Amino acid sequence: MRAKESDMKELILMIAQSLVDKPDEVEVTEVKGDKTTVLELKVAKEDLGKVIGKQGKTAHAIRTILNATATKLRQRAVLEIIE
Repeated sequence: MRAKESDMKELILMIAQSLVDKPDEVEVTEVKGDKTTVLELKVAKEDLGKVIGKQGKTAHAIRTILNATATKLRQRAVLEIIE
């Protein structure tokens, strides 16, 4: 199966929904630039800590997976976690 740009958005959505208590409130918005795609992740306020993790380890792991996917697509992607 070949990866597509929308797969990055779906990947982040799936990961975030599996981590939080309120998966219905998870939103991922894709903002495309010339060379970089920014994925904005919004979760319920009480779930923010679950997505970031202790010392930011969970957020770092999500970003690592996103970067691997983006590299495969020969793109650059950035994840912003929005309060």
